[in-house]
Amino acid sequence: MRAEDVRRHISTPLRTPVYPPRATRFTDREYFNVVYRTDPAALREAVPEPLELGDEPLVRFEVMKMGDVEGFGLYLECGQVIPVRYGEEHGEYLHAMHLNHFGATAAGRELSAYPKTIGSPALFPDQGALIGTLDYGTQRVATATMAYQWQPLDPAEARTQIGVPTYAVKIVPGLVCELVHTRITDLTVKAAWTGPARLQLFAHVMAPLADLPVLEVVSASHIVTDLTLAPMTKVHDYLVDPAPPRHGD
Repeated sequence: MRAEDVRRHISTPLRTPVYPPRATRFTDREYFNVVYRTDPAALREAVPEPLELGDEPLVRFEVMKMGDVEGFGLYLECGQVIPVRYGEEHGEYLHAMHLNHFGATAAGRELSAYPKTIGSPALFPDQGALIGTLDYGTQRVATATMAYQWQPLDPAEARTQIGVPTYAVKIVPGLVCELVHTRITDLTVKAAWTGPARLQLFAHVMAPLADLPVLEVVSASHIVTDLTLAPMTKVHDYLVDPAPPRHGD
């Protein structure tokens, strides 16, 4: 294989298609979100500088069911995001993501900076409740429940929840260590609900979601969308720029 042929590839193995070389469209992407209050000290340990904590010590636990994704098909994803501030902008820090699809995991890590790793999420209705779970191997890590399609949620509020600015850390050892930023703008809300919810997290060393303990469930939402993810842009280089002190340090 000639050098110019190698340069045309976007992933390895060179002869194995892993993910498409373009932004992919998500159709019927279903979100189950539970926002909860947690320990502020645990949040401070989880959020990297120069990001600062949001106004309250909150976490959003999410389970996402991808109805149809170009290049990947159907898969599920589960994780935690944390409300933060970067300068004057309020957004969310992508803390952890667990997927049941290798190609989507590889694309998220290699093409962007999504902190994706393996896991077995599930999302389904059951006896009047919406159930979202995460297993790691044979062990249950999280169980969330919400009253199914209990109360309509304003589509504008649903769009705000999904379209919030997001931050993540991109690391390629010895080459890249950056804080990056993205925001979903190509977004259609097809349905949205809110209702009472509960969330249980179970300690697991390979999926330590319970390190951010549930003290109080604040809100929950169930949203169905069509969307296209936006590319990441660098906002801070850890190899070059010293992190400014956080407020209160």
